[in-house]
Amino acid sequence: MRYYHLWNDHQQQLIVERGKSLFNLAEATPSVQRFEDILKGAAVTNQPIDTIAEMLIEDAAPLSREVLEERPLSMPLSPDEVWAAGVTYRISEEARKTESSMPEIYLDAYQSDRPELFFKATADRTVGPNEAVGIRRDSEWDVPEPELGVVMSYGKVIGYTIGNDVSSRSIEGQNPLYLPQAKVYDRCCALGPCIRSAASLEDPHTLEMWMSIRRDDEIVYEESTNTSEMVRTVEELVSYYSDHNSLPRTSVLLTGTSLVPEDEFTLRAADNIEIGIEGIGTLSNSVVEV
Repeated sequence: MRYYHLWNDHQQQLIVERGKSLFNLAEATPSVQRFEDILKGAAVTNQPIDTIAEMLIEDAAPLSREVLEERPLSMPLSPDEVWAAGVTYRISEEARKTESSMPEIYLDAYQSDRPELFFKATADRTVGPNEAVGIRRDSEWDVPEPELGVVMSYGKVIGYTIGNDVSSRSIEGQNPLYLPQAKVYDRCCALGPCIRSAASLEDPHTLEMWMSIRRDDEIVYEESTNTSEMVRTVEELVSYYSDHNSLPRTSVLLTGTSLVPEDEFTLRAADNIEIGIEGIGTLSNSVVEV
């Protein structure tokens, strides 16, 4: 199942997709308006989120699929925190070494038992589908980073989404200690367009992923890969994130950068970024300076 947040008459509504059918769960009960409401029901009844949704679907009429195009989407959840993993793909390790004044540390992180994990964003620094992600005015080299996002509730994996870990390569490249400034700022992260339930996604390690960047109606970057290229498993990354760490009700862990534009490329204001992951959907965002 896929879960979307749609705006309708200035209200956010939770839409669930089962097969080719869409249902507005608020029709079944007004107490379910957001994905977090499904999580509450699952916690109270000790049932999977898809089981709760199935029960509500019985009292909700199907919607036309056109609503996904006609109504604006918003973030599929408002996570208490977003974290990210670094150098989990070979291409990411090579890019970080190229940009850095201390390249050897990234080789160590790629090959070591312990992954690189870092805090990325809060909900108010994160945007949803069709909103603008940000690039810093004090940065000269900025890139999108398409990533599979693991959605968790109190550390338990409940679903997957698409993330864009927008980053300043120039700031991080000056000194690895500047990583928080390169990663954490207004509009530094995008999530969406939906949450695919973990129970309905057979294997997160075999998904096709692609990204394109359009500038002035011209595609300036387009490439694809597969999550099978990741050297860490989702279970491994979640374990290191969870160990010795009291986790909030909702969090998202981005699993690493799989596609990196050429070194000569940098994002500009008004660019448009599209990131797609098989079985989840496509996340689209424009770019603005912050």
